[in-house]
Amino acid sequence: MNPAKSLSDAAPRPYWLDDPGRPAALPALVGDERCELLVVGGGYSGLWTALLAKERDPARDVVLIEAQETGWAASGRNGGFCSSSLTHGWANGLSRWPQELAALERLGRRNLDAIEATVARHGIDCGFERTGEIDIATAPHQVAELREAADEVAGLGLPDYEYLDQDALRAEVDSPTFLAGLWDRTGVAMLHPARLAWGLKRACLDLGVRIYEHTPGTELSAQGPGVAVRTPYGRIFARHAALGTNAFPSLVKRVRPYIAPVYDYALMTEPLSPEQRDAVGWRRRQGLGDAANHFHYFRITPDHRILWGGYDIVHHYGGGVRSEYDHHPATYRKLAEHFFHCFPQLEGLRFTHNWGGAIDTCSRFSAFFGTAHGGRVAYALGYTGLGVGASRFGADVMLDLLAGERTERTELDMVRSRPLPFPPEPVRSMGIGITQWSMTRADENGGRRNLWLKAMDKVGLGFDS
Repeated sequence: MNPAKSLSDAAPRPYWLDDPGRPAALPALVGDERCELLVVGGGYSGLWTALLAKERDPARDVVLIEAQETGWAASGRNGGFCSSSLTHGWANGLSRWPQELAALERLGRRNLDAIEATVARHGIDCGFERTGEIDIATAPHQVAELREAADEVAGLGLPDYEYLDQDALRAEVDSPTFLAGLWDRTGVAMLHPARLAWGLKRACLDLGVRIYEHTPGTELSAQGPGVAVRTPYGRIFARHAALGTNAFPSLVKRVRPYIAPVYDYALMTEPLSPEQRDAVGWRRRQGLGDAANHFHYFRITPDHRILWGGYDIVHHYGGGVRSEYDHHPATYRKLAEHFFHCFPQLEGLRFTHNWGGAIDTCSRFSAFFGTAHGGRVAYALGYTGLGVGASRFGADVMLDLLAGERTERTELDMVRSRPLPFPPEPVRSMGIGITQWSMTRADENGGRRNLWLKAMDKVGLGFDS
């Protein structure tokens, strides 16, 4: 099938948000409000912060504001991969915090366990399935890399990883492009991302959190012993504030250079027929991702659709976040072509949805944390595409920081350090362009990294999604 034809009926909106269970929007704030804790942002980061704050202290007065609707941005547009990793994968954690990796992996598994328990406790219908994720080699040099990675994780004592040769991998999911895989069997769950956000919203409301939607925070300032946040139709006075704005410009302006918003795109197919399901297997519904620099991520849903996303990482000059960037037809066509190359047995399948969204990329690929206004404001951002699970950990860190508590989390070097900031324009866009070109060249040349990428590696400055 012509890839363009497979896209001809696709709706230009996120599949997850196109759901009859989407809750009605809550009213905007009009007038002034007062509270103990103000949470800015109604995605995972903000929702987890509000929920955990009430679970720590049910009497705490918490207000959450969201510029659009809860789960509208990255939390309702991602692939639904909920990983235990706090460091964008164990390899990135090992390269940056080798002495802390064991603790970071343990805390990450505990965090994923807690997400699973919260979903069950609050009856959140988000299709949570702890199926794991398989990293897939589609080129010979990647097979060697996965074999080496399997030996490394065994040496580090990380649990539940399994190397799959080509036959074992294709017995799980069948594609002629698959050469080998490394399966993290329990460290990743698949879920419906928007329903998780909506379920967290309902849980927050049930615990007494006051939520105002269509209420952007436009300005943050000190106000007596606390802070004040201005909105279009009022102000909120709070003792403390937690910022979960991620890819959007932070109300703490000095952290903005640490984030480069990039756009990621995805397709969703129509449901597979029984014959098509037999042709691909995939009965255990693992998450999948190939091992290239420009990688694809893909998963099968409980109703037998395939989400196929990634590959292109689109950065716009100046780093703006705008609704017109949510669609990129050239990437949709490229993704469709790649899909049928991976699964030629699904020729004729059509896509029902295509969409994109912004990711809060930082140069170390994993979240960073801090405070402002004398410890009255905390922030966590920079999840670089792995925030579905790690955002709950980030919420705990923000609450620890606001309480002034020394915990195992706040003592981590990962929490106490920051990534390198991205340079200002035009150097930022030039550097990102060179990096993308170099990553493509590495994929085409057996994984060999050129001098530019080696220099970036040496100084700890990276670019990913």
